[in-house]
Amino acid sequence: MNSRRNFLKHVGLATAGFALAPSLDVFAAKKSWFDISLAQWSLHKTLFKGDLKNIDFPELAAKKFGIYGVEYVNQFFKDKAQDMSYLKDLKNRAKDNGVTNVLIMIDGEGNLGDAENAKRMSAIENHHKWIDAAAFLGCKAIRVNAAGKGTPDEVKGRVVESLSSLADYGKKAKINIIVENHGGISSHGDWLSDVLKTVNKKNCGSLPDFGNFYEYDRYQGVQDLMPFAKGVSAKTHDFDASGNETQIDYERMMKIVKNSGFKGFVGIEYEGSKLSEEEGILATKKLLERFKTL
Repeated sequence: MNSRRNFLKHVGLATAGFALAPSLDVFAAKKSWFDISLAQWSLHKTLFKGDLKNIDFPELAAKKFGIYGVEYVNQFFKDKAQDMSYLKDLKNRAKDNGVTNVLIMIDGEGNLGDAENAKRMSAIENHHKWIDAAAFLGCKAIRVNAAGKGTPDEVKGRVVESLSSLADYGKKAKINIIVENHGGISSHGDWLSDVLKTVNKKNCGSLPDFGNFYEYDRYQGVQDLMPFAKGVSAKTHDFDASGNETQIDYERMMKIVKNSGFKGFVGIEYEGSKLSEEEGILATKKLLERFKTL
């Protein structure tokens, strides 16, 4: 209890003016076509420095930012996937603060498109524990990566097999397996949409990230992936004096998202360096709120 009070004091949550009333925020969200969640990666510098612990993330999201949906990153509680005592505490922390556990982003568990069958099978197995953890926490999904070496067709064949296997496992726990455009061939919207079309399972979809298309047109990429979207990642880096993202036309992006018929969580993922993580999260939230009645 003592350490929790110290944590709240450290992040400045003791000042009532900073907190938003959950009831008002939830009411506003119900009137909108999407909800705002906070991707934990937005705070990766703070987490890596040890100034924030994963267990405190839901409370911070609610009380400091007025955000009531959270997206975890597995590397910040890598050894806790099967620690039921820890997961129960994390689940209770979220519940106590009126926070929805949305998803867990999975990295570092092997390549689902690995050319070596044994490594690929190991990667699939490594994801099982995170599906179980996500189900216990009340999440709807885990985010995975479609990575591997080889030609696009070779990687596609392996990734389709891996995703199909994970989707079958996730189905029992009512967990969606969602793939992000996250570098390499996965950042080509046409390739990834073809993969998901081939998998053809209701609980296997996409997590379009506005900023991870690189050599591929970002707007076309989001258009490609929205038919399969079970979440959206609102990437930001920098803002102009009017609060617009300088690299991404957010009005255009959010119209693509809305026109697809999407209803769900749009996750804030701030990765800039000019603003602090806290300032960047708040700037992204303010930007997204413009489009709630689009």
